[in-house]
Amino acid sequence: MKIDLQQVEEAAKQLYIRAVKLLPPDIKRGFAGLDASESDPTAKRILGTMIANIKVAEETDNLLCQDTGIPIYNVVIGRSVEVDGAGLKAAIREGCARATREHPLRSSVVHPVTRKNEHTSCGRGVPVIHFDFSDDAERLSIEMVPKGSGSENNSWLRMAIPAEGVDAIKTFVIDCVLAAGGKTCPPTIVGVGVGGTADLCVHLAKVAATRPLGSRCTDREGAKLEKALGQAVNTLGVGPQGLGGDSTAFAVHVETAATHITMNPVAVNMQCHSARRARATFSPQGIEYGY
Repeated sequence: MKIDLQQVEEAAKQLYIRAVKLLPPDIKRGFAGLDASESDPTAKRILGTMIANIKVAEETDNLLCQDTGIPIYNVVIGRSVEVDGAGLKAAIREGCARATREHPLRSSVVHPVTRKNEHTSCGRGVPVIHFDFSDDAERLSIEMVPKGSGSENNSWLRMAIPAEGVDAIKTFVIDCVLAAGGKTCPPTIVGVGVGGTADLCVHLAKVAATRPLGSRCTDREGAKLEKALGQAVNTLGVGPQGLGGDSTAFAVHVETAATHITMNPVAVNMQCHSARRARATFSPQGIEYGY
């Protein structure tokens, strides 16, 4: 299957717009679950306001949040897909810029030193584009995740040592959630990376934070950590918007990788309650949009 790069450019544009306007169904179900179980009256009112805000934004074709974030595109290429790799990157970048110029969206992307804003949501190394490959022969998928600064600013890495064991991982995650407080606009998805190198560990935490609710870590030990930490985090009392209550997080997600015998890195990356993402899947049947 040969990929048309003009279609990729248009899809990259549409994905950005869809992601900032339509909240995925799993996150809406997450809100409903927290609302049903929340015991604090104030927290329950806050959750109700957040749910209403999402409904109004979608019904009026408005942004879920004014922060259009750092644009991230995750691309998975099937083994029989024919595509110009450099052209694919260029098409995604142009689609991202077009979404910002033509919709228009607020560009939140600036040069790290001069703070100059190109007003395209693009810049040096941005959009962030990750590539992976699959056994699905004739399929290419592009996932778009706009990562807001409120959640991204709450990111941590600790190079723990093996002698500290699993308790070091758990303590670090709990400390990070408490340090974030209401700054991440909870309820959150707490992404945890364990293992690998420093850079891989941080990447794993981002992957975990942006996974759909209801998904599970495919590593058995990682899944155990998810369960234990998910229960613990919602006993901390941070609550919606950091104002107290049971609903601190929708979930804790964990991703793991093998690491060195003298290392035990752990990273935390959080996703806010507006856990936005959108996906386009290219196949011989056409282009299908979803989450």
